[in-house]
Amino acid sequence: MADKQISLPAKLINGGIAGLIGVTCVFPIDLAKTRLQNQQNGSRLYTNMSDCLIKTIRSEGYFGMYRGAAVNLTLVTPEKAIKLAANDFFRHHLSKDGKLTLLKEMLAGCGAGTCQVIVTTPMEMLKIQLQDAGRIVRGNKMQMVAQQRMKSAQRKLMPETVAAGTVETKSPTAMQLTRELLREKGIAGLYKGLGATLLRDVPFSIIYFPLFANLNNLGKRGVDGPAPFYVSFISGCLAGSTAAVAVNPVDVIKTRLQSLNRGSTEDTYSGVTDCIRKIMRNEGPSAFLKGAYCRALVIAPLFGIAQVVYFLGVGEFILSFLPKKDN
Repeated sequence: MADKQISLPAKLINGGIAGLIGVTCVFPIDLAKTRLQNQQNGSRLYTNMSDCLIKTIRSEGYFGMYRGAAVNLTLVTPEKAIKLAANDFFRHHLSKDGKLTLLKEMLAGCGAGTCQVIVTTPMEMLKIQLQDAGRIVRGNKMQMVAQQRMKSAQRKLMPETVAAGTVETKSPTAMQLTRELLREKGIAGLYKGLGATLLRDVPFSIIYFPLFANLNNLGKRGVDGPAPFYVSFISGCLAGSTAAVAVNPVDVIKTRLQSLNRGSTEDTYSGVTDCIRKIMRNEGPSAFLKGAYCRALVIAPLFGIAQVVYFLGVGEFILSFLPKKDN
C-alpha cells in the first residue's frame, strides 16, 4: 500500500470496500468492547469478551451481535474517504522531493485524524446507543427480578401494599435516535463527545501512519523495491493494534461520555475531566484498559483486510470499467 502508486479515487474505493468488509467481520467484537467499557463497578454483567458474546446471543439472538452495524456500514465509506484523502493531501503538501521526515508523517496523520471526526463522531454516537441498549435492558431486567423477589417476600406479609413491576425491553432504531437528538439538541446532539473523539483519533493517526510506514520499510526488497505483501499485512496489523491499545484510555472516556442511557446505579459525567476523576475514584486506573484487547482484535483485522484489498487492486479493477478521458 505504501509502495504502490495508487490514484486517489482507487484509494477511496479500496478504503470504502475494506471498511465494509472489515466492519462486517469484526463488529461483534466491537459490540463486546463497547459493553465491557460501559459497565461499571456494581453493574458488571460480563466478565470478558467471550462471556459478553455468549450472553448476547442467548438473550438477543445472533443478530443481536450486530446492533448498530447498519450505522457503521452506512458511514464507514465516507469516513475512510475523508481520512485517506486528508492523509494524502497533507503528505503531499508536507513532503519535500517526495520524502517525509518522521515529524511530518506525524503531522499528516494528525491532520487526517482531525478531518475524519466530521463523520466519526455522529457515527460513534449512534452506534454506541444501539450497541449498549441490550446491556441496559439486561441490567434492568436483573434489577427488576431482584426487586420482584423482594416484593414477593413483602407481599406475603403485606399483600395489599406492593404491586408487581414490568420491564421495558424496547430498543430505539438509528433513525429514531437521530430524530430525537436533532429535535432536542440540534446538530450538536450528534457531536456529543467531539473533544474525546479528537483526543482518540488524532493520537491514533499520529501513531499509526508513521509506524506502519517505517515497519513496512523494514521489509523492502532493496533500497527502492516494494515490500512483500505479507510484510505490509503484518505491518498494518501491528501498527493498528499498537495504536488502538495506546489510545484505549481515551476510547473508554469517549464511550462513557457518548452513552445517553445508563443503569440506575451507574455514574453520569459532565465532561472529560469529570469522567476521568470519577473512573479513577470509583474503578481505579485499570478501568481505562477495559476492552483494550477487544479493540486490538477489531483494529488489527481491519487494517489487515485493507492490505488485502489494496494488494488485490479492487479499486483499480472497478475504475478500469469506467470510460477513459481522451487527452
